[in-house]
Amino acid sequence: MVIVDSDTSTIFRVRGPLELRCQLDSTNGLLMQKVISRTFETLRSEVKSESCVLVLCDSPVIIWPNKGVYEEITPDTPCEDLHQWIQIDEQESGGKRSGKRKGKKGLSANVINLRLMMEVTKPRPLPAPVLRKTTQKSNFLTASLPMDCVVRTSSSDTIKDTCTQLLEALTQQLCEMEKATLQHMRGTTLLVPEPLHFYLPEPKGLVTVVFPAGVSDGDLETQRKELHRQFELPDDRPYFKRANAYHFPNEPYKDGYLRNPHMILTHPTLENGKVYLVQGIYSYHHYMQDRVDDNGWGCAYRSLQTICSWFQQQGYVERSVPSHKEIQQALVDVGDKQASFVGSRQWIGSIEVQAVLSHLLGITSKIMFVSQGSELASKGRELANHFVTEGTPIMIGGGVLAHTILGVTWSETTGQIRYLILDPHYTGAEDLQVITDKGWCGWKGPDFWDQTAYYNLCLPQRPRIF
Repeated sequence: MVIVDSDTSTIFRVRGPLELRCQLDSTNGLLMQKVISRTFETLRSEVKSESCVLVLCDSPVIIWPNKGVYEEITPDTPCEDLHQWIQIDEQESGGKRSGKRKGKKGLSANVINLRLMMEVTKPRPLPAPVLRKTTQKSNFLTASLPMDCVVRTSSSDTIKDTCTQLLEALTQQLCEMEKATLQHMRGTTLLVPEPLHFYLPEPKGLVTVVFPAGVSDGDLETQRKELHRQFELPDDRPYFKRANAYHFPNEPYKDGYLRNPHMILTHPTLENGKVYLVQGIYSYHHYMQDRVDDNGWGCAYRSLQTICSWFQQQGYVERSVPSHKEIQQALVDVGDKQASFVGSRQWIGSIEVQAVLSHLLGITSKIMFVSQGSELASKGRELANHFVTEGTPIMIGGGVLAHTILGVTWSETTGQIRYLILDPHYTGAEDLQVITDKGWCGWKGPDFWDQTAYYNLCLPQRPRIF
């Protein structure tokens, strides 16, 4: 278990393949398991051998932890000093590559990546090769094991201390991989064990679990329930589905969408005010994405897509975020619109968002009606309670505009309130700085709303499912 809540901590993550190769001369299940277990034991021995090498990514630092050999550093080098050896890429340095960099603020600066490698060549003379031919029927199993371990270090830890922790973590992960491999083995077919990291509610923090690749979340329900019991987690929400896997901050998302842009904002200060925010991860969907020109009519569609992305990334649903046409077709299928609605540029509102969430995702929603925008300032208690109990993004539509509410800062004593708004009307690139500096994601006061327009709010409910 690794906890990443401290700014003074550094997370070391080591990744790299280890090749599992074994020859099975018998199809007897028990004998096959013994051979596979011996092969895993050999891999654990390799991790503890002098051939094991750890390479600090984007740096000249190379470590042979079991030989006590350190290139560019010493065993007593503090872990936090390794940041200075990591090379800046061209994008970070504005096209200029420099030799070293200073530590960056934020969690991304506190994640140090290493590659796991095995030294193949030996310094001593090798004997001449000998060829031997044997004719027999056997099965040869081979798999590339994707090792992926994380450990937390404190500011006082040295690189030698950290290497000891990493080797222990790699050895333990091989034991867990062996268990998963044997448990899910079918005949002579192996399912590759896959390590996944999950960030659990504090104080548990970041934990690593090994699942067999290719086995669905549903088929892993028994194992997931056992993990819930082990970590004393409630059974009313998924924590160990693959969609819940932790995404390290220094890794870009492949789909190109920004996640949780509100995280870099400073919360407003109100007298006796408390902050209530969306729980979990969502994608920011806005005008002009996905090669769809919906400028002027698609804001509610984009807010709905943001909500759908939340349910997908929390592991409640497996389907992808629906396109504009899929949203329109869903409204036709439930009888809300005529067939000509598909492919049109007609607006939708909160009631349609509620219908689509129900039809495509099986999600129920509450609708809050506000007769005029000035009344929204009195809805602080209801909105705060929603983010505490449900934690889902809220779609709000009024007049000709739709927005997404990601949270509120509300004072129970004074009634003051501020709204965290994600604006789907943005038409630019996925530039986090522009989006937050220009207020496309930002805190707004009660005067943000049209004081005389009526508003409908769609409050999606979190399913109580495992």
